[in-house]
Amino acid sequence: MALRNQSTITEFILLGLSTVPHVQALLFVLFLGIYLLTVMGNCMMLLVIRADCHLHTPMYFFLSHLSFLDLCFSSVTVPKMLENLLSQRKTISVRSCLVQVFFVFVTAGTEGCLLSVMAYDCYAAICHPLLYGQIMSKQLFMQLVWGSWGLGFLDALINILLAMDLVFCDAHIIHHFSCEMPSILPLSCSDVSRNIIVLLCSVILHGLGSLLLVSLSYARIISTILSISSTTGRSKAFSTCSSHLTAVTLYYGSAVLRYLMPNSGSLMELIFAVQYSVITPMLNPLIYSLKNKEVKAGVRRTLEKCLQHIRCSSKDRRW
Repeated sequence: MALRNQSTITEFILLGLSTVPHVQALLFVLFLGIYLLTVMGNCMMLLVIRADCHLHTPMYFFLSHLSFLDLCFSSVTVPKMLENLLSQRKTISVRSCLVQVFFVFVTAGTEGCLLSVMAYDCYAAICHPLLYGQIMSKQLFMQLVWGSWGLGFLDALINILLAMDLVFCDAHIIHHFSCEMPSILPLSCSDVSRNIIVLLCSVILHGLGSLLLVSLSYARIISTILSISSTTGRSKAFSTCSSHLTAVTLYYGSAVLRYLMPNSGSLMELIFAVQYSVITPMLNPLIYSLKNKEVKAGVRRTLEKCLQHIRCSSKDRRW
């Protein structure tokens, strides 16, 4: 895609989280550790789900895509943030900034849709357990996943095509650690009314729309759980969706608060941005592995297979 941006400036300055050198060094170590944990945790989830045939179900198919999205989401923003924490020139070209905005839109938008799809999967499993296999057919769950990716890509494409026509003049300082649409629109000396309207439509239809679907699914789920007479049955039903509910709360809670706040680069705004774009991708594999018996069993079986393979390889070398 050829960028048609006619900017009078060629670079933005990303102020990041701090300008104090020793604080930047501490932040670099902290976020490098978080990023490495994110990569290892999500790669582990992808490997376990792929390797263990017991996890070849719609729920874990969705979870594998969530892990891939978290890996991509973190990789879009964190490496540049780490580079700027070590650099005196905290710059990013206008072209690279728009590319980053595009991929933030794709990954964040797709993740929002996927979380609503996973909520529907929980609804089908808890509210209609006997019909689950018919409701969540292979054709349907494939369509739901690729539909989520398609909506995320389309939303990003519409917003970025409009942003490519913007002209950036004197203002070039972004009070953030990454490029996001709300951060770059105030820097343009062009008319951004169309961009703001389209961005609001994206937030309302895509973001709040998927949140509404999640809320409707959980309203039915809670109603069904409360109607179960036995305590054991209620506990088992709740454990089915507790991991997903935690992930939804972390993602939507911080994302909604970040986008409802004025774009000022305040400390709270940066904290919420770090929460949903850096911390949540690291926590999701932990949430789904620590609170899910099937995933823990899958990890154990995969490790046993790896150890067995290593033993067999070492025996073959001796012979």
